[in-house]
Amino acid sequence: MAKVDNWQLGREMDYPYEGARPEKQFTMIMDTNKCIACQSCTIACKGTWTWGKGQEYMLWNNIETKPYGYYPTGWDVNVLELLGEQQWQDGVYAGETLFEAAPDGEQVLGWTPDEEDWNHPNLGEDEPTGDADATRYLEDTPHSMMWMYYLQRICNHCTYPACVAACPRQAIYKRPEDGIVLVDQERCRGYQECLTACPYKKTMFNLETRVSEKCIGCYPKIEQGLQTQCTTACIGRLRLTNFLSKPDRPDPRKPADFLVHIRKIALPLYPQLGLEPNVYYIPPVHVPVPHLEQLFGPGVQEAIDMYRNAKDDPDLLGLLMLFGSTERIFDTFDVADGVARGYDENGEEIVAVPVREPTFVRPLEFTTDVKGEAVTGYRHNT
Repeated sequence: MAKVDNWQLGREMDYPYEGARPEKQFTMIMDTNKCIACQSCTIACKGTWTWGKGQEYMLWNNIETKPYGYYPTGWDVNVLELLGEQQWQDGVYAGETLFEAAPDGEQVLGWTPDEEDWNHPNLGEDEPTGDADATRYLEDTPHSMMWMYYLQRICNHCTYPACVAACPRQAIYKRPEDGIVLVDQERCRGYQECLTACPYKKTMFNLETRVSEKCIGCYPKIEQGLQTQCTTACIGRLRLTNFLSKPDRPDPRKPADFLVHIRKIALPLYPQLGLEPNVYYIPPVHVPVPHLEQLFGPGVQEAIDMYRNAKDDPDLLGLLMLFGSTERIFDTFDVADGVARGYDENGEEIVAVPVREPTFVRPLEFTTDVKGEAVTGYRHNT
């Protein structure tokens, strides 16, 4: 095992290969507070990439209702139970990662779902948790301790992928130009070690072709400077496809760096597993913090406080307004005079949006012409 630096853990960790970060890392930022689980992203991905034989059950992108939703069933509770106690001390992870806890002869601590575990992608949908029963009047607000939220999931295109570590054929690789993790299907022999190793269960097995498949980060679009299918299809404008700089060289002008490294409002999914995932989440503001700390690690309360006060932070508010505003990937951004702007790598402006939408008040009464006569009308919405 090599020693590699994992900035999400605040320490070095064991990994089967030497670390090799790309200069820029494909990443996605999700604002969980905006999601309504319409599944537009899921259908956009499904219709583009997994419509063939053997892919019927595959959802490279899915939305699940937490805390009771899973795809496949129990994907996270099973791996957390295997890993055992996970502790953080002053922002440093003090427990073992999946690589450090691997049994003798294995590269990664993992488990393999049964085929039926993939059959219920809407398990737990819209199911809340809490102590209120069906007949009780909810006196306290909000929700009288009942809560749920939607978690948006794709492959995390990890810095230290478990699938790469586990594959005996080295059929899975991380692209050096952008860090997207892909499967070389000509090398794959269907051993499914990647499926067992990936704790997020975003590597899947095609029963027709007998090889593994996974989210490809929409790399044909990325190579054209365009955001992913799931990002552009999102009606809630909660996603941002971008690139993350190396952690020791963040650039506050770059959107992902600003959210992840500067403001630290976007947090990784289960960082304690040790993969350094590159999909980040702005946590939901209405969910108990202890639950979110297990999910996203330390820093949850600070992220929630920052989100609640975004109205007083023009740069943060402006960047949040840029989510979903253009199909193109913008390299840098700024906010000035009440307008947020995104720029390409050459500094050319791609998009501009007002930080605050203008308000127009229309008069209740108006006059219109009906068969040559003036008639007074009334607006339902002024």
